[in-house]
Amino acid sequence: MNLSAYTQGKNNNFNAIRMLAALAVLVTHSFALAVGTGDAEPFTASLDMNLGTVAVDVFFITSGFLVTNSLLTRQSALEFVWARCLRIFPALLVMLVLTVFGAGLIFTRLPALAYLSDKAVYVYFLKCATLIFGIDWSLPEVFDNNPYKSAFNGSLWSMPYELRMYASLLLLWLVLRMVRGVRIKVFGAAIVVSAVASALAFVGLHFTSAVQYQGVKLFFMFFTGAAFFVLRDRIVLMPAVFFGGLLALVLAAGLDKQLFFLAYTLGIAYLLFYLAYVPAGAVRHYNRVGDYSYGMYIYAFPVQQAIAASIPGVSVAAMIGLSAVVTLALAVLSWHLLEKRALGLKGLYVGHTRKWLGFGQPG
Repeated sequence: MNLSAYTQGKNNNFNAIRMLAALAVLVTHSFALAVGTGDAEPFTASLDMNLGTVAVDVFFITSGFLVTNSLLTRQSALEFVWARCLRIFPALLVMLVLTVFGAGLIFTRLPALAYLSDKAVYVYFLKCATLIFGIDWSLPEVFDNNPYKSAFNGSLWSMPYELRMYASLLLLWLVLRMVRGVRIKVFGAAIVVSAVASALAFVGLHFTSAVQYQGVKLFFMFFTGAAFFVLRDRIVLMPAVFFGGLLALVLAAGLDKQLFFLAYTLGIAYLLFYLAYVPAGAVRHYNRVGDYSYGMYIYAFPVQQAIAASIPGVSVAAMIGLSAVVTLALAVLSWHLLEKRALGLKGLYVGHTRKWLGFGQPG
């Protein structure tokens, strides 16, 4: 069955997949935050990749697919931007208030007044709250005695990249709107070209360069997801292809790191969308719970740092268990008290703004 046949409704497995990805990030970070280095993570040495890396790739592929759907459905730059802001910033701002002025005050070695009067606190807050110019990494003398001292909330590193992907997609759409009559076709072709070009760049850099190419990789993942959406009528989700791709990954993992890299790069998106749409039944019951993945992602790192500071020498297993319970509680509260309500405002402001700007009645 074509991918397009599965995308008509919202009953899919993306919530569950994103939650598993957020938990995978928590597990990977537990190694670094408990012992001071991420090299202890089991898959790092054998595959040059870890669960957290795969999880971030899953987030970006999923995001590219879903936000492209959103943009083409809404056909409005204003609504697109408003929806993205509602998804990201309300929960982010509350998390920053709680962690910077709550956990930061508790765990800093500075007196409270000295901490609150240090401009570094506010630079950190503003950079992480806007994400436009990247993030700041540390707060004054907070978690300085922890095994991993380099970051207060290291998970936020990917979020500026996420915003840049949204901006790139929107800019591409706005530019190509000027091509009348063939706008959607040209936009779709541009997305596919972007995905292919970034794939070639990503693979080429992997084999030829020792420099960091995180931006190229994430661009490739995001626009691969976007390309799957625009090509959804041509992509068939087949069990034989899914299990063949899975087998190729397992065999490559046992043979060679570079073979695994190629199998992973070529197959990750297809495997993801098969899992997102084909398995049904009891697994879909998770959708009744809520989308706790964003809260898990943004709260986990400072929670883990707080545990490392409170329980010196904490084991990796204890770190995983304790941080998962505490972070899940925060994520549940964040979803039900804030995120879900913020998302309910998607149509409200935009409708009235369109009326004020003379674009018609609010819908």
